[in-house]
Formats: sequence, structure tokens, C-alpha cells
Amino acid sequence: MTCSSSTICTTERQRWVRLSTVAVAFGLALAPLAGHAEPEPEPEPEPYARSIAAARDALSRGDGVDAEMKARAALQRGAPRAEVSAYLGEAYLDQGDLDRARAWLGSGDFAPEARLSGLRALARLERDTGDLAAAAKAYDRALAIAPRDAGLWVEIGRLRYVAGEHLAAIAVAERAVALDPANVRALEFRGELVRDRYGLLAAIPWFEAALMHAPSDVSVLTEYAATLGELGRASECLVVTRRILQLSPGNPQAFYLQAVIAARAGDYELARGLMARTKGKLGALPGVLMLQGVLELAAGNTRSAADALEQVLSRQPDNLRAKELLARALFQGRQFRYLTLRFRGDIAAGATSPYLLTMVARGYETVGDRAAAGVLLDRAAAPQVPGLRVVGTNAVSLLLAKGQADEAASLAQQAQASTPGMYDTQSLAGDAQFARGDAAAAAQRYADAARVRMSESLLLRRFAAYHAMGDGEEAAQMVDAYLLQNPTSRVALRLAATLAVAQGDASRAGSILDYLRRSGGGRDVQLLCDLALVQDAAGEAGQGEASAEDAYRLQRANPTTAQVLGLSYATLGLNRQDAAALLDKARRMLGANPMIAEARARLRRTPG
Repeated sequence: MTCSSSTICTTERQRWVRLSTVAVAFGLALAPLAGHAEPEPEPEPEPYARSIAAARDALSRGDGVDAEMKARAALQRGAPRAEVSAYLGEAYLDQGDLDRARAWLGSGDFAPEARLSGLRALARLERDTGDLAAAAKAYDRALAIAPRDAGLWVEIGRLRYVAGEHLAAIAVAERAVALDPANVRALEFRGELVRDRYGLLAAIPWFEAALMHAPSDVSVLTEYAATLGELGRASECLVVTRRILQLSPGNPQAFYLQAVIAARAGDYELARGLMARTKGKLGALPGVLMLQGVLELAAGNTRSAADALEQVLSRQPDNLRAKELLARALFQGRQFRYLTLRFRGDIAAGATSPYLLTMVARGYETVGDRAAAGVLLDRAAAPQVPGLRVVGTNAVSLLLAKGQADEAASLAQQAQASTPGMYDTQSLAGDAQFARGDAAAAAQRYADAARVRMSESLLLRRFAAYHAMGDGEEAAQMVDAYLLQNPTSRVALRLAATLAVAQGDASRAGSILDYLRRSGGGRDVQLLCDLALVQDAAGEAGQGEASAEDAYRLQRANPTTAQVLGLSYATLGLNRQDAAALLDKARRMLGANPMIAEARARLRRTPG
């Protein structure tokens, strides 16, 4: 059939009408066969839209420099300031240029589609410049736009943690995960808080859950690797750090973690090489400085070691391990006079350990002041009874250092009332109650602090409180729980050995102490003396003698090493004259005590 050029075929028209009727009945639309206009084309995007999208993409990758370039390209293509300010300000923020970031973010002039990003960047800026109240206001405004944004809640949680609202931060982290169980930042933050509160092992599932959703996330991989390393799972940690370096070549944190593994394995040369590859990008962190001090000391560079350790103590003045290493560096560097002066304040405040006292005593001996050396050696040799050690320079600690326990308790109570969810206020309140002699109240405050963070320092203080209460069962449960989560903690292992001795289990105590000796405690005189005693109690007198001789070789002037070695000789019936001389030496310095009496009794019982 043919149709004229001026009409549509009648059959086709009738078919179109029928189809149109059916389409309308089903809410559909059909394109016209003819005689109808083509649909309107989509409007062309603004010429700067692609540059803004590229800037957002660069920010998501953490590339602040590229984001700046793309945002400025958008401006050159005619983008209004309000559409670019959020992204350009965040780009400068990522580069650490806070002044330029404020120039773009401070006014709060953001286009509607960029308002959420701009407010979050502004909150970061206020937080980084120390104005936490202004940061909170910016987050409140952002929250009004996106109240169910899990990532936004994570940022708010981190702000609250920095502000000391620790319990509130934990609640916010839980809310973020509830809002979006697949949000990587929420899972990461929850893992960090769980690690602080419960321990290393409990944090692993949270980091692994985050990696299930984002296996190439460098931030989560770094937290995961660090946690594995602290757990002693060195080979797994190494695998993860290698993956980090694949994703982020030259990543300084990955090299640092590898250096820690090498140092723990005793390969200090490799560790130094790995630290060199960080190119100083982590140099201000106390942990990095501590490792540098250890490596320089191992290499014999005592002045460099001392410099690094002094920097640690400028940031962490109560770091006892750093003090011990610094004392060793000063002694090996033959700075004997400075050694005696450097720790005068710590010794007066009681912020020392037997090792630190002994090192300073050796400094006094070298400069000829044997009287001062003898006083310190006596203190180093005195039995270490668990108790409160005042640290810190806050007002409560300073009052405690002056012996003003009641005033400290009153001040701590005021701090608790103003910031009840803060770790420091709870732990300091415990210190004040302990100083007043109320161990039960101290234990409760310490338990409240443990809801936020269970540090080794808090572990020691809680143990001291339980010891003062005579509650060995609760102390044992606490130490066992801590070791379950943190199996490599040397502090917790020492406490476990102490509990084993109290329970009459010399064999278990000996196993723990021997492990500590073999894993880096070979120069710890107190540890070696304790090991010798438990080996003797376990019927391993020969091994006890070897441990006692190691201790005595390290510190011949220490009366504790003399009496322990004298006891070992008396038990075996060896070197009777030496044993008697050692016991006489110990008695002159320590006075009569049950151990010396027992050693003399054994000498009388053994054949001459």
C-alpha cells in the first residue's frame, strides 16, 4: 500500500491512536511517530563543574595539592567563590596551611551543595587551632544538615575525645557504627577506642571488619599493623606494612613499624636503616624519639641517644623507661656529674626505679661521692612494695607530692563534677583517695577510669589498691584479664609473677621471670634477683645460683644482689667463706632481715 507524501497512512495512524490510549492507561508515554518535536536536550554543565568534581575527588584521595590546583582551575573558569571555598579551604587544610585555609573557610560562605563539606572542614580547622568550642559549633551546624551521616559522627566523636569527653566519645562511636555498620571510619574509630579500653586483642576484629569493606585503606591498615606488632605477631605485622608500602610508597609509618620489629629482634642496624627511610617525617612523636634513642644507644652514639631521650621527656616527663635509658646514655657517655644533677628532682620526688637509682649511684661513685651513692643503693635495694607513685604536673598531683591528700581529694572531686567522663579526672581522684588511705574508694575510681582506658600505669595503680585492700583474688583476675588482651605486656607479666609467688606457685613465677630475662631483661638486676629466689624456692638451686651471679656481676655494690648470692651459695653449700662475706656485707647495708637469717641457718646446716 502506498501513501501520499502529505498524509500519514490511515492504518498507521489508527495503530498509533490505539497504542497511545493503552499507554496513557498505564501511565506511560510514547515517542511520536512523526509531527512531534524532539525532547529538549539536557542543559550543558557549567564550564567549571568538572574542575570542582576533580577537586572533590582529589580531596577524597587525600591529595591536597592536586585539590588546590583543580579548585583554582574552577575559579579561572568562572566558578563563584561560594562554590569553591569549601574545597579550596580543605585543600589548604590537608597541606597544613592553616592561615590560607581560614581565608577560605572562616566566613562560612558555602554554596548549598558544598555547605556540609565546608562546615566539616571549618570544624577541623577550629580543632587544629585549639578552639574546640568553635569546632563543636561548626559540627552542630553540619549535623543539622546530615543528622544520620556516620562519618560526621566519627569526626564529632574524635573532637569529644580530644576535649576530654571520653565516655561521650565512646557513645558517639557506638552511634556511628549503629547508623552505618559498613562505614570504614566508624569501624576504625571504634577499634581504636576498644583497644584503649579493653586491649589489643579485642581491637583486631574491628580493624578486620573495616578492611573487609575497604581492603586498601591505608589508615586502617596502619592501625591494624601497629596492633599486630604490639601483640607480638611480627610476621603478620610485616605483611601488612608491606601492603601499606605498595599502596603508599615511602609511607613513614610503615617503615617505623618495620624498624620496631627489627629492633625487638635485636637487629639494630636494620632498624636504623628503616628509620632513615622515614626521612624525619615522624620525628616529633614520642614513640619514634624513644626508638631513636634506643638505636643510637645501641650504636654507641650516647650524645645522640641522650638528645632523643631528652625530647621524649620534654613531651612525656613521667616516662620512667625514657629516664632509665637517658641515665644509661649519660653514664656510658661519661657525663657522670650531669647524671647526678639531671635526676636530682626525680629522686627527691620518688619518681624513680631501682635501675635509675643504681645508675645515678654509679655516677656518684665515679665522681667520688660514696656517701651519696650508698644512700641511693640502699633505696634501690629496699623491697618494692606496691603503692602510689605521684606523677604529673597537674594541680592534684602537685598537692599529692606535697603530702596534702585531703586538699588533693577535694580538688579531684571538683574536677570529677565538671568532667565526669574524663579518664584523667577519674584516675586522679583514685590517686587522691589512695593517698588518703582509702584503698576501696581508690579502686572504684580506678575502675571508672578503666571504662575509658586501661593503661599499664592504671594497671599498676589498681594492683596497688587491691594489694592495700588484701584482695589478691580481684588483683589476679584483673591481671589475667589484662594479659589475655595484652600478652606481651612486661608490666603485667611482672605482676603475674608476683601473684604466683604469693600463691606459692614458684614454678610459674620462675617461668614468667625467665621469659622476661630472655626477652630483654638480662640486665634488670631486680628481675634477676627475683628469678634467683623463685628458682631456689622451686628446688632449682643451681639455676638460682647462676641468676644470682648474673645480678651480682651487674651491681656488686647492691646489697640485695649480695644477700641473694649469699643465700644461693648457702643453699648449695658452695663458697662458704664467700657466702658469709656476702651476707655480712648485706647486713651492714640493709640491717638484719629474715633472708639473711635464713641464709645463715642454711650455712650452719650444710657441711663445711
